[in-house]
Amino acid sequence: MSARDAAFDPRRLAALIRKEGRQIVRDPSTFLIAFVLPLILLFLFGYAVSLDTSRTRIALVVEDGSASALGLAAAYRNSPYFEVTTVRAMAPVRALMVDGRARGIVVIPEGFGEGVERGRPPPIQIITDGSQPNTAGFVANYAEGVRQSWALAEGLGPAAAAADPPIALSPRFWFNPGLRSRYFLVPGSIAIVMTMIGTLLTALVVAREWERGTMEAMMATPISMAEFIASKVIPYFLLALASMGLCTAIAVYVFGVPFRGSILALLAIASAFLMPALGLGLFISASTKNQFVASQIALLTAFLPTFLLSGFIFEISSMPLPIRLITYAVPARYLIPSLQTVFLAGDYWGLILPNIATMVGFGFLFFFLSFRATRRSLD
Repeated sequence: MSARDAAFDPRRLAALIRKEGRQIVRDPSTFLIAFVLPLILLFLFGYAVSLDTSRTRIALVVEDGSASALGLAAAYRNSPYFEVTTVRAMAPVRALMVDGRARGIVVIPEGFGEGVERGRPPPIQIITDGSQPNTAGFVANYAEGVRQSWALAEGLGPAAAAADPPIALSPRFWFNPGLRSRYFLVPGSIAIVMTMIGTLLTALVVAREWERGTMEAMMATPISMAEFIASKVIPYFLLALASMGLCTAIAVYVFGVPFRGSILALLAIASAFLMPALGLGLFISASTKNQFVASQIALLTAFLPTFLLSGFIFEISSMPLPIRLITYAVPARYLIPSLQTVFLAGDYWGLILPNIATMVGFGFLFFFLSFRATRRSLD
């Protein structure tokens, strides 16, 4: 009986799943990718990678010895956003800027105190390193913010502090009041982990059968196409959920990322995303029949789009229109905002359900393509 004509048998499927499970246990690289590499990524994005601007190194040039100048200098030194090196002249700090040991220079000019006494202090000078535009913008804005806060505390007029506008703004940041980049980088890294397990590992399973010559033996058995595909998907689906659970526990209990949603919503989102991830991996594996080629294609079609085009690092709204249109074909584009919503906001099903439906739709498409590719390979 051929694989196309065999009837579905649950006992045969259970035997195939046990066989695939033993293969996973015997292959140490599977556990490295499923559990060790996710831990490395989590600690990398949790500790090493940060988009926050705290403790940016700047040089503070205090050319005036008045009490007002020294008070403003103390405000910069006490700011949590800066790591300050104080000097008395401009010449030494040029080398700091050239060497990269300072990302900005704040100059409090001579005569600053006399200007404060007259009620019209001279402007301070803020110099930034333009080789890193984002950091330069942060330094300029925060340095001006420190100056305005100091002017308010000193009771200077609106001309000096620019702090008496007709409308006073009191900003509030929902869900992430401290604007900590870790709170959205760590949930985003979970998406990277699920992509690697769901697509990369699955891309190797059918190709491994062809390379080892066991596919011919399986073709001689009375297995159906549904049993064959299910036996390849179910073990890696459970493996990906286990890895996701481990990453979630580390995110909450080690990195302190808030988890305001429910486990049910998290499992629904993860399960919906694993459908296109596993389907794409099977389609690549059945189409290439070579593990090296399959792994390279999986990295190009799954890992890189998830990293670059999903909103994980770069805002999709800031991308050019052609690139924004491409992002609609990336399943992780719908995963990452759902994960961030569950972690930081809660179970907002009005946002989550459309993303789940889209990911399930991608999953049916990829499983249909993998079914067709596997049948062609068997024929």
